[in-house]
Amino acid sequence: MKLTSKVRQILSWYESDNPGTKANIARILMEGRLRGTGRMVILPVDQGFEHGPARSFAPNPDAYDPHYHFRLAIDAGLNAYAAPLGMLEAGAATFAGSIPTILKVNSSNSLSTTKDQAVTATVSDALRLGCSAIGFTIYPSSEYQFEMMEELRELAAEAKAVGLAVVVWSYPRGPMLDKTGETALDICAYAAHMAALIGAHIIKVKPPTAAISLDAAKKTYENSPVEDDAAARFAHVVKSCFNGRRLVVFSGGEAKGSDALLNEVRAIHAGGGNGSIVGRNAFQRSREDALKLLGDMIDIYAGKAA
Repeated sequence: MKLTSKVRQILSWYESDNPGTKANIARILMEGRLRGTGRMVILPVDQGFEHGPARSFAPNPDAYDPHYHFRLAIDAGLNAYAAPLGMLEAGAATFAGSIPTILKVNSSNSLSTTKDQAVTATVSDALRLGCSAIGFTIYPSSEYQFEMMEELRELAAEAKAVGLAVVVWSYPRGPMLDKTGETALDICAYAAHMAALIGAHIIKVKPPTAAISLDAAKKTYENSPVEDDAAARFAHVVKSCFNGRRLVVFSGGEAKGSDALLNEVRAIHAGGGNGSIVGRNAFQRSREDALKLLGDMIDIYAGKAA
């Protein structure tokens, strides 16, 4: 596998990492139809934990089968597939080496009343399953945010020591944030920056809105405004991650129409984001429709579509 100059540049940003970790970042970046471009589309399937099986898979019953998601990610030409322990174990032998995988090592569920997640897998599990990375969620603003950050610190150190990459879902939520605040521009940028500071290689955040939530930040944004444009907002989040020296991908969020999602992808691309990590908006569609949507997304990131 000959690395492109773009991938070599990205690897140079991770100055403290060992060859194993850099090789696994390269595995993700050099996979699929976007290989070598520095752009990514990743399929995450942790929604069964987060929302329950029927809410996640009933719209497309084929998606109850873990093998379905492996095949969807592979056939769509994606960069990686992310899932909790059981989902990856269920296809580990059949799909070994077929696509880079990311083991989601903590999870929440809809039966909990706390803004926290349980650690549900280990770095050893990730190695055993041949994963390229671990994935971990933090909830900045949660009453448990510091415990989550400390758990991440320990797991990230262990993962890096054995040559794995670290993907951080940084989702602000907690008592001081309402629904508007969770996706406000200042809060998304802050959450992304925190993930970079904790040592994430790949940072996943929600698409930011134009809202400014934190009172202490409002004057700063008035004096240094971000253009009222979706691409400018994505660019601001990317800039907040060490001036773009960390890989930043954006979630697809709640189910939405193809046109709305593709418009969002165009703005991410224009704003310099590294890609999308899209779950429900893909696997809740029929396989044919999902492949079409993912293909259209890839074409935008590849510069093949307007």
